[in-house]
Amino acid sequence: MLLTSGGVTNPSIEAALVGLLGRPVSECDALCIPTAEWGHPYCNPQKAWQFVTGRPSNPMTGLGWKSVGLLELTALPTVERERWVPWVRDADVLLVDGGDALYLCHWMRESGLVDLLPELTDTVWVGMSAGSMVMTPQVGEDFIQWRPPSGDLSTLGLVDFSICPHMAVEEGAWGNTMADAEGWVAEIDGPAYAVDDQTAFVVVDGEVEVVSEGFWKQLQ
Repeated sequence: MLLTSGGVTNPSIEAALVGLLGRPVSECDALCIPTAEWGHPYCNPQKAWQFVTGRPSNPMTGLGWKSVGLLELTALPTVERERWVPWVRDADVLLVDGGDALYLCHWMRESGLVDLLPELTDTVWVGMSAGSMVMTPQVGEDFIQWRPPSGDLSTLGLVDFSICPHMAVEEGAWGNTMADAEGWVAEIDGPAYAVDDQTAFVVVDGEVEVVSEGFWKQLQ
């Protein structure tokens, strides 16, 4: 897994991605997943289009992949499993957009994608914001915009730490402040990090490495 706050935003994160892939981006097939967008009130069709097309400068789909396809999880329950599972298995990388992590988590479960993950041993998961947070045990109340019908506020817990993304390191810049992060972490159980958009986590076989050209801090 490559769990980012803002995508593949600098050479260090891109080098980490290539290391996980084991070959150049130009030789790899990608599927992008915009599903988390639909659960967040600040997202809209224009933002989803920007992610899917890599515009204006979205650092995910526009990296020069051999091919890029779109996988919309909300559609998968209406599609025969025999059709969509090969699409996922044939991809080298899943590019997972931000938005609402609980909405994404819900549709990963409803679609059956979460059940397929253990089989994808050669597939790289590249998350951005909610696309990363969905892999953590919990996101915290500050990042919940949509609540699942089940009332279950847990996320997948495939890593053992939580993430406060989009830290604003310059005064007046867009993003979360340290005060925001400290308030957020008060209700988080277990390890937790605050990171800016120049930071990512590389997770391989349970080992975690922080790759950053910006700001990050372990809060607990």
